[in-house]
Amino acid sequence: MNSHPHSNRDIRDEIRDYWSDRAATFDNDPGHKIEDGAEMAAWEALFRKHLGPARGRRLLDLASGTGEISRLCKGLGFEVTGLDWAEPMLERARMKLPDVTFLQADAERTMLPSGSMDVIVTRHLVWTLVDPASAFAEWYRVLAPGGTLLLVDGDFVTRGLLARFLLRGRTVDRGRMDRHQRILQRVHFSQGARASSVSDLLAQAGFTDLRTDKRLGRIHRAQRSNLGWRKSLLRLSEHRYLIRATKPEGIEP
Repeated sequence: MNSHPHSNRDIRDEIRDYWSDRAATFDNDPGHKIEDGAEMAAWEALFRKHLGPARGRRLLDLASGTGEISRLCKGLGFEVTGLDWAEPMLERARMKLPDVTFLQADAERTMLPSGSMDVIVTRHLVWTLVDPASAFAEWYRVLAPGGTLLLVDGDFVTRGLLARFLLRGRTVDRGRMDRHQRILQRVHFSQGARASSVSDLLAQAGFTDLRTDKRLGRIHRAQRSNLGWRKSLLRLSEHRYLIRATKPEGIEP
């Protein structure tokens, strides 16, 4: 659990407000919106590989943002529910997908019934968690026995020589960067969310059959034209990964 002089409520409020303020332009940032065509096809292939056929299974998109992963999963044939802490994000998601249910709640405290989902997916959520051990226990509770958890995340903190060179001299929104850094210093993975550390916490929460996949090259290649050369190289230098985990069969919800 993260230890700092602030209450969990304080930092969660800051996280919600930060993403609320970013909602209006969130889809404009390359890598957030999933472009139709090659990028969408790459994401679909990755999700099919790890989730198998949808068959109408109940899927929870945690930290759904503007609904891009929900859009992907609905297209694959899942029965999708989105959940996000920031209402401005949800407003945009509902406009994209009016026939999908989007709920406002903290991803660490979903308030959903036990065993109510067959699949839980998240993209770029885990690195922002205040208390991942509690969050993973909550997700375990919400999953039905035999259900699947799929995380797409990365270590966006640790920077090697190439990354530091690529970031040198870039133009940044200093106010937004300062807010981001204040939040980052107070979350659990303030030193970076490494796949091994995330997997260890998932195992402690009871998840089994943990598999890590770092082969995200097809997605990165599809994003290249929108990212530009500098951000494309930066992405290749980062520790990005997918983790799939299972709630064992025979476990009471």
